[in-house]
Amino acid sequence: MVVKIAVLVSGRGSNLQTIINSIEKGYIENAGINVVISNKGDAYALERGKNHGISTVFLDPSRCDNAGYDRKILEVLKQYDIDLLLLAGYFQLLGPEIIEAYRNRILNIHPSLLPSFKGLRAQKQALEYGVKVVGCTVHFVDEGLDSGPIILQSCVPVIQGDTEKTLTARILEQEHIIYPEAVRLFVEGKLKIKGRTVISF
Repeated sequence: MVVKIAVLVSGRGSNLQTIINSIEKGYIENAGINVVISNKGDAYALERGKNHGISTVFLDPSRCDNAGYDRKILEVLKQYDIDLLLLAGYFQLLGPEIIEAYRNRILNIHPSLLPSFKGLRAQKQALEYGVKVVGCTVHFVDEGLDSGPIILQSCVPVIQGDTEKTLTARILEQEHIIYPEAVRLFVEGKLKIKGRTVISF
């Protein structure tokens, strides 16, 4: 069985590109990205999808309320018979209807060591707090903000003189390692959720 994947994006799509590459190189087997969906019409991630022959869809969030927008996303997911939903730089919260429909089948990457520094500009939050170690987290998505069970994490040291830009770049390098790994584990059926703990085997 081939796992059908949809990716929700809002920006450049570098994590999308890493997952595309991992599938094309055979690191992630028995899976394919069937559609890329964006809430931004000018998101470069849409171009990345088109460059690899992947269907792309722009859904304009200004044309409906949040619940209506979620229903539009669900329509696309059903149209492509999606098994796994990935968030890759998607700057909008998913509503309960999507989360319930894809319970434990939605993954997100966040640029902090959750549960610290949730939400936007996590790197800026970390620098302002003065932490010595930051990182990134792949987690299942639930109804909360960056609050779902954690799948994988990777640490990045804060170097004296770091800026939000330099820290973001080093964290992104680790995101490109652990996100494809988490997707591979999911596709191979090697993730089990027990309470808040995700067991990989």
